[in-house]
Amino acid sequence: MLIKREIQEELQNMMVKYPVVTLIGPRQSGKTTLARMTYPEYHYCNLENPEIRQLAERDPNAFFSRFSPPLIIDEVQRVPGLLSYIQVMVDEEQKKGMFLLTGSHQMALGEAITQSLAGRTALLRLLPFSIRELHSADIHPGRDELIFTGFLPRIYDSQLEPVKAYRNYFQTYVERDLRQLLQIKNLSHFEQFVRLLAGRVGQLLNLHSISGDLGVSSTTLAEWLSVLEASFLVFRLYPYYENFGKRIVKTPKLYFTDVGLVSYLLGIESPEQVGRDPLLGGLFENMVVMEAVKTRLNKGLDPKLYYFRDNNKNEVDLVFEKQRKLIPIEIKAAMTYNEHFLKGIKHFQKVSDKAQKGVLIYAGELQFENELAKVINFSGIYQVFV
Repeated sequence: MLIKREIQEELQNMMVKYPVVTLIGPRQSGKTTLARMTYPEYHYCNLENPEIRQLAERDPNAFFSRFSPPLIIDEVQRVPGLLSYIQVMVDEEQKKGMFLLTGSHQMALGEAITQSLAGRTALLRLLPFSIRELHSADIHPGRDELIFTGFLPRIYDSQLEPVKAYRNYFQTYVERDLRQLLQIKNLSHFEQFVRLLAGRVGQLLNLHSISGDLGVSSTTLAEWLSVLEASFLVFRLYPYYENFGKRIVKTPKLYFTDVGLVSYLLGIESPEQVGRDPLLGGLFENMVVMEAVKTRLNKGLDPKLYYFRDNNKNEVDLVFEKQRKLIPIEIKAAMTYNEHFLKGIKHFQKVSDKAQKGVLIYAGELQFENELAKVINFSGIYQVFV
């Protein structure tokens, strides 16, 4: 089953404006499928193939004789030296859409692009399926099923069992990608670290606390976290604190790119178990926050998403900066509306002169609007962030 990706229009727009477009995102988010489906006439190569990678490393000129533009290069971060050759080629040819590059590690790739392709490439980020994309294919899972199944395209394309799919996904990451990025002597400590993070989704990130639980220095944990972020496994949401004084919490909150991976790491084995899990609120918040991120990235836009919390525990789950105005957003897993859900929005509107009407995103079907906020079901998230 091929599900059309929302980012496809932006990809096509960029390919007629830039000589190179670089599409980055986590493994198995659908980058290759999108690239080849959109540009079937392009030549294609994958640098995960050892033979092709060795050719690219040892003899780049021979590589480009064999694979000439227009060309899709998968996992280009494996041979960053190719980018210098691409720079020369696009400067000589002065054509648009010569190369479509994909990568799954933004740390190594970002540095190489800055050095070689600055001003020559558009950079797009593709995450796994969004709820809206699933709906476009007439797939309408409920709250608990979505949280359990997650959004990896392969699960839907091949009808995989989510627990086994995420187990293989995580083990492949640890055993292959992680060894390329970090020299970790004790992989069990790293795996335990990731599971501890899963138990803290939607919470303030406290590496010192995790360090005490795990017996690994917070400096090492910070390095591990940077790699997880560079691999698109996790996402840090930073606080909004402009003009709010010194009493604002300034620690980021942590989410996983795919809530299905969180469910697996927490040992959840069925949608029914999701609804009973004490971390349901955090899981639901994780899903909604990442849906907001996907909506923005699929339009080729920066997320411009934050959260708000002060030392008196007044908080708003999300703050969306739109045209220099701030939209406070509360996220609740409940299926029944309660006016208490709007408490944080009301406070934020009092303390910020940029605050607009808020939004409550919840799992209930009742949708309406009052003087404080719009109340919507989570399936309509995309409406808020366009």
